[in-house]
Amino acid sequence: MIVSDTAAVPEITSLPLVYRGKVRDLYAVDDQHLLMVASDRLSAFDVILPTAIPGKGAVLTAVSNFWFKRTRRIVPNHLQLARKTLEQALPDPDERRNIAGRTVVARWLQCLPVEAIVRGYLIGSGWKDYQQSGMVCGIRLPDQLQLADRLPEPIFTPSTKAALGEHDENVNFDHVVAKIGEDLAEQMREISLRLYREAADYALARGIIIADTKFEFGLDEYGSLVLMDEALTPDSSRFWPADQYQPGVNPPSFDKQFVRDYLETLDWDKQPPGPELPPEIVQKTVAKYREALERLTGQ
Repeated sequence: MIVSDTAAVPEITSLPLVYRGKVRDLYAVDDQHLLMVASDRLSAFDVILPTAIPGKGAVLTAVSNFWFKRTRRIVPNHLQLARKTLEQALPDPDERRNIAGRTVVARWLQCLPVEAIVRGYLIGSGWKDYQQSGMVCGIRLPDQLQLADRLPEPIFTPSTKAALGEHDENVNFDHVVAKIGEDLAEQMREISLRLYREAADYALARGIIIADTKFEFGLDEYGSLVLMDEALTPDSSRFWPADQYQPGVNPPSFDKQFVRDYLETLDWDKQPPGPELPPEIVQKTVAKYREALERLTGQ
């Protein structure tokens, strides 16, 4: 069944809603813990679409949890620091049942105001910037690269963190330094690159190229960097089937780029409200998300 509802997930009434993002709803448990509920909403070009993707929230949660566990030796994450179980945070069994599989208890953090993006391949806004200047986020790249070319090495290409409904913008490393200070900026860059390399090697062995990905970080009460939100999901990354990869063409994907490609064929100005998605696009998107989950986690 296709749900045309921007919430696309039952409301929780026993906890106060503190934030509704493009995909996740955040509820306050206490002064140290949040309940994060991943909806089936899908955003494209920073616009929440009116058509939900059934089961998407559960897939995102499972993929993120897998990566959070796998990468916690590189950087602590907001789940690792939580000290409450879901049963403790949400005692009502009926409420837990309604959000089963799409919910985690996370630690409150001070969210940093930049997106940490790592690119291993030249695609998307990076490709557009390269065509104009030969650079991405102030980083000079080799001449005569093609669309979707693998870069000589992964690069850290941060962006602004726009308000809901607005568009993120690519920025250079100096912008990050100005926002959060040199020490934290250096840590963010180093950790983001390590996370990407770890994940890209793992995924490639399972037939998936991670072309690029986005991380979000916060600070704990001691000022230490903590990975938060989601990690290496089909929403925050570009996943390509390795056996179909070819430089010079836009590869097929396991992620929401499939929806973006469809939307590019429409007469839509990329401003709210977004267009409804036809059933065949929804069904193919569901299949792509589930295949990514199965390949990466075995679930």
